[in-house]
Amino acid sequence: MIFNLFYGVNKMNLNEAKKWVNDELNSVADFWLENGMDKVHGGVYTCLDKDGKVFSTDKSVWMQGRCGWIFSYLCHVYGVKKEWLEASKSCLDFLENYCINKNADGRLYFTVTEDGKPLRQRRYCYSEAFYCIANAEYYGITGEKEHLDRARKAYDMYWNLNHGMPDPTGLGPKTEPETRTGRALGIPMILLNVTSVLLRVDPENADLYNKRADECVEDIFKYHVKKDLGCTLESVSLDGTPRLNITEGRVVNPGHDIECSWFLMERANQTGDKELHKKAIEIFDMAFEKGWDKEFGGILYFFDCLGNPPEAYEHDMKLWWPHNEALIASLMIYRDTKDEKYLDIFNQLLDYTKEHFAVAPCGEWYGYLRRDGNPTLPACIGSTFKGPFHVPRCLIMLDKMIEEIEKRG
Repeated sequence: MIFNLFYGVNKMNLNEAKKWVNDELNSVADFWLENGMDKVHGGVYTCLDKDGKVFSTDKSVWMQGRCGWIFSYLCHVYGVKKEWLEASKSCLDFLENYCINKNADGRLYFTVTEDGKPLRQRRYCYSEAFYCIANAEYYGITGEKEHLDRARKAYDMYWNLNHGMPDPTGLGPKTEPETRTGRALGIPMILLNVTSVLLRVDPENADLYNKRADECVEDIFKYHVKKDLGCTLESVSLDGTPRLNITEGRVVNPGHDIECSWFLMERANQTGDKELHKKAIEIFDMAFEKGWDKEFGGILYFFDCLGNPPEAYEHDMKLWWPHNEALIASLMIYRDTKDEKYLDIFNQLLDYTKEHFAVAPCGEWYGYLRRDGNPTLPACIGSTFKGPFHVPRCLIMLDKMIEEIEKRG
């Protein structure tokens, strides 16, 4: 398998990379503490421009959970800092006070106003997922049992909503079920990641979490991985049959696939399953080979598995998070296999990232680039979907993996 190394890779050694990673992590964490945290109402603003100025005061509920998780996770990895724990607690309190829809059995909203008035409820239940891991991680740091109880309750709701439980919001499915229904890759892959957090902080329920993690792994390979098509499909029929006659059925999201690959590698490392680890690398290989833009560099947002025109108008944009996930996955493969090819890919990705994303003047990364690698204008640092999550998670994981590689020698 040949990868197009469009960028003349600057092979900084891992010690140099580690210093850069640490500097970026400190800068990114400080950026959100200084510019994002709402000191009046609590929680975090995430719609920020290139100078760190808030351009919309509405709040993403996803981001309250993600921010709550990341600052607790920083405490888990590096030790408790007062400002990190306070930021996490601010988001957790905002979630608890304002973001729970008490008329829908405790489901969470998607967006609220800055002072917590409900705005939008979505059928998708990722708000519950991020609420869950934020409470779980905070419990892991503080030992405050109420947060574990909240995490367990949200986890069960999140699991059950994706396994046949009627949605108490009454929104119903996205499409008429009599006409078309199916499966989405995002469900088992995010469930797998959420389950891994619970497994780490709540060992009392390890049997349940291990059982469910194995179910997620099975669903990913049974329904979504299509080696004959050379990809992992985002959306399939209920029995996993590809729906190649419609655009939705041909969508490949290489960032999702790559993120999924390292979730699977983590699970393989937890269980010692070498075959699963090998299969996870194959998912990465398929996604990176077709997802890397051989003309301009960077990872495409979407592509059509048969080469037809993608329906999503943003399909050829370059977003921050697929590059975060690819940095994690490529370095993880190198750490686990010592295959230099993946160190080359890591450096290729790092080169592109440093040149295009990590150049914003405010200390955080640009989120949205055109295909040619230039930021969309006016340039955006944060949004309803981009906050303190993918970038700092990536940097934390790179830092720790480089340490492991250097210790190994």
